[in-house]
Amino acid sequence: MNMGCWGCFGFSRRSKEIARPNVQIGSLTSVLSQKPLLEDGDGDIDGEDDGIDDRLYDGEDTNMTQGYYESEMCSGATWSEEIINYKIRNGFICREFQVKETRKLVRSEDEYGNKMINEYIRELKIGSGSYAKVVFHKSHLLKQRVAPSENAMTDVLREVLIMKIVSHPNIVNLIEVIDDPDTDYFYMVLEYVEGKWDCEGSGPPGGLGEGCARKFLRDIVSGLMYLHSHNIVHMDIKPQNLLVTRSGTVKIADFSVSQVFEGDNDELRRSPGTPVITAPECCLGLTYRGKAADTWAVGITLYCMIMGKFPFIGETLQETYDKIVNDPINLPDDLNPQLSDILEGLLCKDPNQRLTLAMVAEHPWVIGEDGPLPEFSCWCKRTNVQPNSHHEDAEVPSQSLQET
Repeated sequence: MNMGCWGCFGFSRRSKEIARPNVQIGSLTSVLSQKPLLEDGDGDIDGEDDGIDDRLYDGEDTNMTQGYYESEMCSGATWSEEIINYKIRNGFICREFQVKETRKLVRSEDEYGNKMINEYIRELKIGSGSYAKVVFHKSHLLKQRVAPSENAMTDVLREVLIMKIVSHPNIVNLIEVIDDPDTDYFYMVLEYVEGKWDCEGSGPPGGLGEGCARKFLRDIVSGLMYLHSHNIVHMDIKPQNLLVTRSGTVKIADFSVSQVFEGDNDELRRSPGTPVITAPECCLGLTYRGKAADTWAVGITLYCMIMGKFPFIGETLQETYDKIVNDPINLPDDLNPQLSDILEGLLCKDPNQRLTLAMVAEHPWVIGEDGPLPEFSCWCKRTNVQPNSHHEDAEVPSQSLQET
């Protein structure tokens, strides 16, 4: 199955003593310019095709519609990385087990002729994505410009850093990073999730039904509330980035455009990852609040789960943005009133009047017969690892970061 935006193959770990865990291994890239309205791509096998996307930053002012930072804001990604590195250096990591980091890449075959990367055996192709082949070269990532002074490798490294510090049952787990300085290859080993639900094509016609949509939404909200409580905005919540386990648990994937913020300052300028899930305030070329933009994307996703299609989509990028900003949401007259209420609240054009995730979690339609969302006691709150008893989300000292 497709792993969000990553082209991947199924790999298993070679071990004679321990049962092989389910993992999937893939490389990453992020191409933020000239993105299609709906991502639709394919991947090449095992890096045999270099697969580089030649759509590089050309110095033009592309504003919000192309996904670039404006020139005066181009240090935002670097600032996110500094915040994360500060957390890592000071033990603010919400994981019981740290991500394994491997600096040696060995490509081989087992006794049956199966291709191997270190101890992982490639078993089968499980999917492909729009912005990544299975193996991307670091040199290619360095050439892909996503801002006047930044390249695609910036997004990859920030994604790795974010996944190193988070752990939640509704977020895909990063197991290992393989980055050999003597080779041009870069891998992320992720937990294997059996399936996915997609809005157009792989889901049933007319949506998933209220019961299934409610269950999925509860998982999405749980995972996203966890991220927001740790000062992380995802910026690309959509059906394609939601994986579903065999037992029906939804896990959020793809942090390639995610950002980390300091304190309560979630003001951003970089556009979210996909046009059709972009909030109205993000289409206007102005600064916006990342949490509210994520919440809008949750509303788009819920609409897709119920209706089986996106609510605002045009023939062109500009037409899509026009619809997002100006068109009212179209809901059937016979829709459950509680469901209509939550959709209208999530898809409110005014971010200041939009429902918050906390409000969504307490909404009667979400609670349903299952009751309130289960509380999650994250690792950083269960343990006393914070130096000087600082809270995990405490404000990062600016001076400390400037000296790094």
